[in-house]
Formats: sequence, C-alpha cells, structure tokens
Amino acid sequence: MLTELGLDAAAESVYRAMLADPAGGVADIVARAGLPEHEVCAALDVLSELALVQPSADHEGGLRAVSPDLGMEILMARQQAELAAQQHRLEASRAVAAQLIAEYADLRPTAASPGVEQLIGIDRIRDRLARLTRDVTADVMSFAPGGAQPEAQMQASRPLDEELLGRGVRMRTVYLSSVRNDQPTVEYADWLAQRGGLVRTVPALPTRMIITDRSTAVIPVNSDDTSAGAVVLTGQGTLTALCALFESVWDTAQPLGQAAHQDPNGLSPQESTTLRLLAQGHTDEAIAKRLGVSPRTARRTATELMERLGARSRFEAGVRAVQHGWLPPQPS
Repeated sequence: MLTELGLDAAAESVYRAMLADPAGGVADIVARAGLPEHEVCAALDVLSELALVQPSADHEGGLRAVSPDLGMEILMARQQAELAAQQHRLEASRAVAAQLIAEYADLRPTAASPGVEQLIGIDRIRDRLARLTRDVTADVMSFAPGGAQPEAQMQASRPLDEELLGRGVRMRTVYLSSVRNDQPTVEYADWLAQRGGLVRTVPALPTRMIITDRSTAVIPVNSDDTSAGAVVLTGQGTLTALCALFESVWDTAQPLGQAAHQDPNGLSPQESTTLRLLAQGHTDEAIAKRLGVSPRTARRTATELMERLGARSRFEAGVRAVQHGWLPPQPS
C-alpha cells in the first residue's frame, strides 16, 4: 500500500511489524513480517535512511519506528521533493530540445544538411503536411501552442482527422491549458476523442511540432509566424530527441476531459508555470504568449500570485516562492 509513497514491500512489512510490536527485536520482526533475516536487515537500513526508523531512547542500541502520522508526512515530503526535482529535470530537457529546434530553425534555405528539408511559404508547408498525413501508417504526435485554435482551421482539419482515425492511426495532441476556456476548441477536442483521438493540455509548450510515425518531424522556422517557413527533420538522432521530448510532455500533461488539478500549494498548472516564468524575469507579454492567453490575463494572474506571496516585485515573488516551497531552488 505504501509503494505509492516510495516504500518497497519488504520495508513496509518491517515498518508495520515494528509498529505492531515496538519492543520487538530483529527475531520478532522476522517472525511477524515473514521475511528472512537478511531482508529484514536490508529493510531496516532503508527505513533508517528514510528516517522512518530511529534509535530508541528506551532501549539502548535498539530501534523504534516513528509514528504513522509523522512517517507518512516524511514520505510525502520526500516524494514532493522528488517531483520538484523531476519537474526541474523536465524543464531542463525541454530547454535543450528547444535549443536544438532553434538551431535547425536558423538554417538558411541554401544550407545542405542530411535529414533536413526546408519549406519556404505556406503553400509548400501545406503540400508537405498533406503528403505526410497521407502516408502515415501508425501514429501522429503534435504540439499545438497558441491557445485557442482558429475555428476555420479546426473545421478544415476535421475531414483529414476523421480519415486518419478511421484508418486506425493513433493521434495524440497536446494543447495549452488555456484552450480549456475556449468552447470551440474544447468541442473540437471532444469530437476527436469520440473518434479515438487523444488530447491533453499543459501550461506551456516549446514550439509547434508534428511528428509522423516517429520518423519525420515538421517544426516552424519562426514560432511567431508559422507560415514563414518550416523544416522537415528525418535524422534518427534528431527524431529520437524530439520523440522523447513529446513523450515527456505527454506524461505530465492533463487529459482534457479531466478537471485541471492543483498542486499541494493550491496552484493550478497554469499558475505554477506563470510563477516560474515570473521568477525568470519574463514580461507579461512573454508569459501571455507562452501560455496562450491575453496579456491582460497574464498580468492579472501574476498580480494575484504576487499578492498571495506578499511580494512587491517579481524578483521578491521568486524568492518567496522558493522559500514557501512553491518553486524548487535554482541550481547554483
């Protein structure tokens, strides 16, 4: 039962045995837990490292199990710290991937590079995407930043989406969390889901991207103007990195059909991301662009977060957020 909190079965059995018989020794734990002595000793080492077992003040040289309420608090605090560290690693991975994408975006049309095809102009981009979707056989993975999607674009996409899903192609799309407030986009996502498409949301995305059959990726040259040009990437190393980026974002994304959850600090994913961007010194306009919301909404959210933290400046908000455990400490 405690495996969800990071405790393995043997350690949990030993912990429970010690709670049931506080005065018992190793032999008593072996008998009660039904484990070999060497497994009990190994489990005691694990419990000691987790501070769930401590030296006993009543029995010199003995050990005691801390009370369950304190023990669960210790385990949950440890898990929360691990989640924060994992989130930091994920953000670092996204930054590396974004840098890789930016390097490809800086390629000139005359540059020749294996696994890279440049598309200049909206017509060429549309034609190439049409050929890719016609030839796809297994799956399509895509990032759709920019917030609410243009209704005309969604209507135009329906016939192709329906044809792909009808062929059994697995379609996974990640939108920004802000689309939850746009009824046409929600209706389109529901329409996709009814036909087998999978849709999730995250507060921020690194770029627009479409990957077909894990072998070809299309990304814009300029994220601010996706019609200006795009690159088609087919290099194995590049696709491996971009697929890993998609999977890491997908794993942390929230299914659109589920209500957005709050973290232990009462922050929604969008608020948490706003706070992180705020602490990094981004302007309201930059935050709005990342989240797919209006600058006014970004400004209001930032102001509310600063008020909750009792901060008078963005820098102070970042400091207080770290002090309160709302943000992980920045690595030195």
